[in-house]
Amino acid sequence: MTENDAVRAERFESGREVLDSIHDDAGHQVIDSLADIAPELGHQIVAWGYGDVYARPDLEPQERQLVTLGILTALGGSEAQLEVHVGASLNVGLTPQQIIEVFLHSSVYCGFPRALNAVDVARKVFGERGLLPLP
Repeated sequence: MTENDAVRAERFESGREVLDSIHDDAGHQVIDSLADIAPELGHQIVAWGYGDVYARPDLEPQERQLVTLGILTALGGSEAQLEVHVGASLNVGLTPQQIIEVFLHSSVYCGFPRALNAVDVARKVFGERGLLPLP
């Protein structure tokens, strides 16, 4: 193994630890689903996205998920990724009410249709986790 290979493997392993601390099966399935078509994309998501960016110390996991939910809502068309991150948000301790509040707040900036789409995704995840109806 070359030094480059060792650094590459170390970055991936560091990212995998962060991924494991945030995501359940849904997050890992995203990476696994890339193995037969775009394994390098899966590697970069783990090594760079989680190992280099998510692991940075200046934001807590809950804060990172709040930002991620807002961005995915604003982007629109990212419902599959939003589903994974709604689950991750619950995993790191955000409440369903906080998640819905992100979507309400996002509606001011990106519009009601995108916020409604995000709420539909949350409804699915909350339902799967037995969290409905919300108080």
